[in-house]
Amino acid sequence: MTKVKLLLDEDVHFDLASALRKRGYDAIHIQEMDRKGYSDLDQLEYATSQQRCLFSFNVRDFVLLHNNYVSTEQEHFGIIVARHLPIGETLRRLLALLQKNSSESIKNTLEFLS
Repeated sequence: MTKVKLLLDEDVHFDLASALRKRGYDAIHIQEMDRKGYSDLDQLEYATSQQRCLFSFNVRDFVLLHNNYVSTEQEHFGIIVARHLPIGETLRRLLALLQKNSSESIKNTLEFLS
């Protein structure tokens, strides 16, 4: 089971990437990649090119992008969305989700962090 690699959207806590890395996950924040300000589609395409699952608090836009990918039979490496939560709660919920999923099982899925 291969661990999920993550790309964190610019609306997500910057320090979440380092917190995930300390727990053994390959996680990069958009700001670390100097990709702040790109469109949501550009970010998803970049995540896909890097075989990374994208995590964002921008629920509406990424649900629409996922639905578009499905309808046009495009592949992505997973999208996780959540409403904006404090960093500790986001980390706790994200770790619980990541422990239940592999990069293979999350591919082409849309997950809601609960």
